[in-house]
Amino acid sequence: MTPVRATTDLAGLLRTRRSPRRMLDGAPDDAELERLLALAMNVPDHGRLRPWRMLVLRGTARDDLGAALAEASGDPRQAAKALRAPLLVAVVLRPSQHPKVPEWEQLATAVAVTTAFGLLLHDQGWGSVWRTGPHLEAAPVRAALRLADGERLLGFLYTGRPAPDEGGPRPQYDAAPHLSVLAPAAARPLPVGGTDR
Repeated sequence: MTPVRATTDLAGLLRTRRSPRRMLDGAPDDAELERLLALAMNVPDHGRLRPWRMLVLRGTARDDLGAALAEASGDPRQAAKALRAPLLVAVVLRPSQHPKVPEWEQLATAVAVTTAFGLLLHDQGWGSVWRTGPHLEAAPVRAALRLADGERLLGFLYTGRPAPDEGGPRPQYDAAPHLSVLAPAAARPLPVGGTDR
């Protein structure tokens, strides 16, 4: 069942975006994911390298991930973490060597597309939470996801239908401490005689 669409206003999307603590059954199908991801790909991407990929986990694929998390942690209770949402989207960075695009820029693109993807899911009424954890680089997790050498797991978008009690007003944030203006440097006065040493 497709949830009620939230809003198409970007400011409204940002004001109402949440990381739901509880997800109910229901998730976007592959066709909807592909459509939204195609829109998210409009984020800045120096060189159009597309240095990322998304890996969709549904059903028993989540069980396989849960088993890998349990093995990596040595704690069987960790397996349940993969079942907190009906759909998980693994975010994978796949950087390439490029003379003009350092890896940090490629990481920035992967983060930007994931953020845009999450906002687009929210616009369609779905909830999503970007989760990481201490075992992203663990061998059992990498093996379960069949990651290639050089690929780096950045976390999972836990996706589903948010519980109806999720949400509520966000605080009004104060941006002033995080925004400053660089004033032009004061001109250094020349010494007597007009020479600058």
